[in-house]
Amino acid sequence: MNRNCLIKDPIEGNQSKWRRSSAVSANERLTFLNEASRSIGTTLDLAETSRELMDVAVPRFADTAEVLIHDRLVVDGEFPSRSLDGTALVRRMALGVAADDPYAWVRAVPLDEVTTYPSELPHAQCMATGMPLMYPQLDAETARLIGGGLDRESTIAALLTDTSFLAVPLSARGRVLGCAVFTRRPGGPPFEEQDVAVAEELAARTAVCVDNALLYTRERRTALTLQSSLLPAELPHALGMEIASRYLPASDLMGVGGDWYDVIPLPGCRSALVVGDVMGHGTRAAATMGQLRTAARTLASLDLPPDEVLFRLNLMSQDLDPTQIATCVYAVYDPITRNCSIARAGHVPPILLHPDRSTEIVEMSPGLPLGIGSDPLETRELTLPAGSVLALYTDGLVESRRRDIDAGIMALRHLLAGPLQDLEDMCDLTINSQRPGHERDDIALLLARVRDLDPDEMASFPLSDDPRFVRTARRFVRTTLSAWGLMSLADTTELIVSEMVTNALKHGWPPIELRLLRGRTLVCEVADGSSTAPAPRTPALDDDTGRGLMLIKRFAYRWGTRPTAQGKIVWVEQRLP
Repeated sequence: MNRNCLIKDPIEGNQSKWRRSSAVSANERLTFLNEASRSIGTTLDLAETSRELMDVAVPRFADTAEVLIHDRLVVDGEFPSRSLDGTALVRRMALGVAADDPYAWVRAVPLDEVTTYPSELPHAQCMATGMPLMYPQLDAETARLIGGGLDRESTIAALLTDTSFLAVPLSARGRVLGCAVFTRRPGGPPFEEQDVAVAEELAARTAVCVDNALLYTRERRTALTLQSSLLPAELPHALGMEIASRYLPASDLMGVGGDWYDVIPLPGCRSALVVGDVMGHGTRAAATMGQLRTAARTLASLDLPPDEVLFRLNLMSQDLDPTQIATCVYAVYDPITRNCSIARAGHVPPILLHPDRSTEIVEMSPGLPLGIGSDPLETRELTLPAGSVLALYTDGLVESRRRDIDAGIMALRHLLAGPLQDLEDMCDLTINSQRPGHERDDIALLLARVRDLDPDEMASFPLSDDPRFVRTARRFVRTTLSAWGLMSLADTTELIVSEMVTNALKHGWPPIELRLLRGRTLVCEVADGSSTAPAPRTPALDDDTGRGLMLIKRFAYRWGTRPTAQGKIVWVEQRLP
């Protein structure tokens, strides 16, 4: 049975005074309403608020009760336009029954049913006029009218005939949100004018709480939509890595937060892994998160070291909103060398899961959070073993009021070291082990397993500084692309590699190496020992040189250079067919 469907014993509760006497004292009514005001609206959950009205009204005030809310308010938080024919599309949010055959009511008026009430039904008239509608004794014809309007004429007519019927609008801020319907069984005391006043008080209290719940739900939905639109819809394929991620919003009372994660493609089929956490909750935190994520992607495109990216992101965050503080961890992984460079700004430390299932904390200087000071940060360099898993996460995963951060990190290490191998399963296990929603901060989790590159993903060829090796480089390109099934790119790639190798032989220093990488694109790299980057220029009509980079720009998807410890790498990307 749905928890919002309340079924009670007909004799349950202190109903004797209220139900036997037609002259309930004002003091008794006031006591009843005071109890109701304390019981209704304890949460900002729409269904829970509706159920609380059922708890109060059944069986003390009525034998059955139901709450009907305009369906559009429930679905998208928008108030529906007034229908021209007077019909009302409503959803039954709660049902309370204290009758001899309660399940007959449950079958006749099922919970969470969305129904269009015709204009001639008392429910629709109550919502259209905003006025209560009472039948001291509902006649058979009206009962059949209600049943026919809901396409269950005989069933509902049998339940409603000769009952005392009362429909009261749920009005807040001058708008009718729906209605509450109360009935009393035949033979019992019928509703009277004083009962209408009590029902209106109950409905007024419930309507305010329902309206607050709807406003909160709409605001939360807006913030969640904003946040989800700012998070990556799909993570890009990273060469040499398997990646899984999860985002878990904060509890209902805290609202959404500013946690985010990202995977950013870098030149040379490298990848940047980013996890950040904007302190605070709500739409403002989500908006700041979006700005920082965009800024991080922009800085990543400059191919800077992790510490430099975070340093500049720190300066940017102070310009965006000096009152918003955030933490961030930024890692760059090279699939060729399996080298990983990591820096963090006030963020929780990464965890490395080794192939033997042992774990370690990647120790490094924590640095200050983004938005505080301008101290330089440090980068930690490490080589990740094949089969190891790097875990980046936010503090909501490991810290709570009842558990300090060190204990939380140890618990996370224990979970990661378990028998599960699949990253998606590991993410699910980690997220499902978290605390209940009312105690939880928002959480971002990013798991990345590294692996060796396959022969059809990377091929390299060392070159001598002899110009005759340009021909050898072209043969290497054609042979490799033939093995990879990419002969449609062979002619273009040969031309590009010829220009790249010739430029390295003429202007660079040994050692020179040609490398082909097959990831999301086909990447050609030529490394040499000179730190001087090639610069495009416009040659004169009678010049014999200077057109190599122009040809590369003509045929390539994009190209660029990046410095290395030994010199530089010139890289060119082509789209795969």
